[in-house]
Amino acid sequence: MSITAPPTRRDIAYRGFHLPADSAAGTVDERGRWTSPPVPVGFAVAEVVPSWTAETPDGCWIEVELRGWHGDAPSTDWYLLARWAADDRTVRRTSLPDQRDGDARVDTDTLIVTGATVTGWQARVTPCRPAGSPTGPVLRSIGAVATGPTPADRGYDQESAPATARGIVLDVPRYSQRLYADEHRQWGGGGDSWCSPTCVSMVLAFWGAEPPPERYAWVRPPGPRPVVVHAARHCYDHAYAGAGNWPFNTAYAGLHGVDAFVTRLRSLAEAEAFVAAGIPLIVSAAFRADEVPGLAYDTRGHLMVLVGFTADGDPVLNDPYAPDDDAVRRTVPRRGFEAVWQRGSGGVAYVLRPASVPLPPPPAQANW
Repeated sequence: MSITAPPTRRDIAYRGFHLPADSAAGTVDERGRWTSPPVPVGFAVAEVVPSWTAETPDGCWIEVELRGWHGDAPSTDWYLLARWAADDRTVRRTSLPDQRDGDARVDTDTLIVTGATVTGWQARVTPCRPAGSPTGPVLRSIGAVATGPTPADRGYDQESAPATARGIVLDVPRYSQRLYADEHRQWGGGGDSWCSPTCVSMVLAFWGAEPPPERYAWVRPPGPRPVVVHAARHCYDHAYAGAGNWPFNTAYAGLHGVDAFVTRLRSLAEAEAFVAAGIPLIVSAAFRADEVPGLAYDTRGHLMVLVGFTADGDPVLNDPYAPDDDAVRRTVPRRGFEAVWQRGSGGVAYVLRPASVPLPPPPAQANW
């Protein structure tokens, strides 16, 4: 059954391509660069966030670009959103934020439209490898979520009605990011800043897809949860100087056998469809201390795992900003949390799931 979102939520549309199945949908040039077809979305676009999964052998990387589209022609130039590699020993994994002109600008992981008329997008992915490398990168998926301007009536004080996931709480393991609060500061300030990779580690463990111990045997001292250190290092964005780049986190997840992408949801009613389908979500919110009862700290942007809902429809979270694993599980009021999620990130969610687990049916204006 399709989902009807509250009318005050802004336009959102997601489109993804899975290769090789969708290879013919785009074009490949002499450099092996794959360019998607233009993706019209049917509304004025304010922001576009790409996400991808790929394999990059040692020394190799990919470059991910976006441009705006309107009608039957491009309406902006190309903007380079990422230079990404699975490993960081020989390639500097980085966003490219210092790009702006009269049409648009790049803000870490997001293309923000400032002057152009944009009603669609196009992606381009360039595989890069050093001379003499026997193999090159392999692109597995590429997609983007486009969002329209925020309505004047934001609707943040309107609570969506509980729907399909009342009383469902998924058994996602509980990991605290703060166990490494003062360690490994070279990857984004230590554990106090590792909400995103800690959440990804929890959800990978839920699916039985976490990296095996030999992949993180290099962590010294190993500490209580070395798999989280592994994730933080491999999500780290050198330009952002942190591990919170949204598509870098889903690209990391994609290295472990799951389908992974970034989207935006309009309400907790949409999020319930995922939980009802057995899929936990990683969601991004911003709030002041105690603005939402149960979240007693300030944050300009924080990732948590939405693991379920109470019988009354209140969200149940795995919040990694906790002193230990036992304190990670929290239940918060629906109305307050929905507001700080929508206001803080426009409803950003990471979707991680094995390809064998089907997504719920999307709404009419598909955002997954």
